[in-house]
Amino acid sequence: MAVLVTGGAGYIGSHMVLALIGAGESVVVLDDLSTGFKEAVHPKARLVVGDVADEKLVGSLIEEHKIDAVIHFAAKLIVPESVADPLGYYYANTVKTRALLAAVVAGGVKHFVFSSTAAVYGNPEENPVSEDARLYPMSPYGSSKLISEWMLRDVAKAHDLHYVVLRYFNVAGADPEGRIGQMTKNATLLIKVASETASGKRNRMSVFGTDYPTPDGTCIRDYIHVTDLVAAHLDAMRYLRAGGESLVLNCGYGRGFSVLEVIDTVKRISGKDFPVEIVGRRPGDPAAIVARADNIRKKLGWQPQYDDLATIVTHALAWEDKLKDRGLA
Repeated sequence: MAVLVTGGAGYIGSHMVLALIGAGESVVVLDDLSTGFKEAVHPKARLVVGDVADEKLVGSLIEEHKIDAVIHFAAKLIVPESVADPLGYYYANTVKTRALLAAVVAGGVKHFVFSSTAAVYGNPEENPVSEDARLYPMSPYGSSKLISEWMLRDVAKAHDLHYVVLRYFNVAGADPEGRIGQMTKNATLLIKVASETASGKRNRMSVFGTDYPTPDGTCIRDYIHVTDLVAAHLDAMRYLRAGGESLVLNCGYGRGFSVLEVIDTVKRISGKDFPVEIVGRRPGDPAAIVARADNIRKKLGWQPQYDDLATIVTHALAWEDKLKDRGLA
């Protein structure tokens, strides 16, 4: 029995592989390395370089390794980019997920954990937002993930497949032991960008809009530590293996921070002041989105360990220092 992790050489995927290996699982990683890094994959996992839409390849991996669970991360995930390239996002996030599911069904895999997003809610009418709130994505990224959720729901009804969909809020931080972290080139996630600016990798950073209907005018998000996020996936897989029914769950802490609050926290913890440029809004950005996160605790028994913005920032900054020491910053 083994777990197939698609996109396992990426930021979140590599942390997932680390957690799975730590739990004694046999792990196969499928990644095309378009944005992932070979060196980020734990040496005890088997890395296969290939496309998740290659049904023949996925089928052979399922058969060879006796895959009983798939954790699907592989996707494009930059909201403004999706607005500029909707067809690219529907292809990468929806069409390729359809092909992966076809191979999963053909191979008899019964457990599927899907990486979705809070972007399916768009600009919610209420915060914190619950899983049964209106779904109204503001970007092709959110729409591509929502269509994949629907497709997974329908496939599971027709076949012997159970799933957990985890709708992520804003993922940040790095492995607390400093073993891995985000290596993404031209990263867009706020805490990563602010940490790179504090470390000197960037000369300045931008704040996209200060005219939102929030206390300080900047967007509010629920930031979740990457290690807590992958722990939720591990809990989801165990839940499914124990016979659990299919679920859709928010994955956040239930508390939001504004862009300016995050930047101030990075400056305070790093001890570095750095230039911040105020520019116009980005397309597809909701004003505020915070998770109602009680269901994931009740259903999966998830117990986050790093629910603290300062801790998330501290780990992100430590990772930037490590990259600089390796000459990679």
